Amino acid sequence: MSSRRLLKAAEAIREVVANAIVTEVRDPRVRDVTVIGVEVSPDMREAKVKVSVMGDESQKNLSLRGLQNSAGFLQSKIANRMDTRYTPKLRFEVDRGQENAMTVSEILARIQQEKEGATDDRDQNDSGEDATPHSND
Repeated sequence: MSSRRLLKAAEAIREVVANAIVTEVRDPRVRDVTVIGVEVSPDMREAKVKVSVMGDESQKNLSLRGLQNSAGFLQSKIANRMDTRYTPKLRFEVDRGQENAMTVSEILARIQQEKEGATDDRDQNDSGEDATPHSND
């Protein structure tokens, strides 16, 4: 099967799942969930749905359980939208890319502040040394 077809199928699955989560899934555990992407197996029997969940680790686990319980409903939505021999079995996993990006951003900001603080300290030390008169005795 061509990779182009798999990409189109993955995008269609992502759209259907994202829309259904927002508008039709009534499970109270499924809150603050964003569908990041979908990876479809070459035989199109399985699809790994990567999601981002706002909240702490317990909220993420709770949302994942809710999504997994809603998988059959979401698969029926996919079957209505796509004309394929098999409807992919959905598997959900938390995509930690956004979290990692935020952590890296915070670390870089801290490093930048430390650099600026060190530069300010050096400037103060340099100006303090230059202001001291030197005697050539």
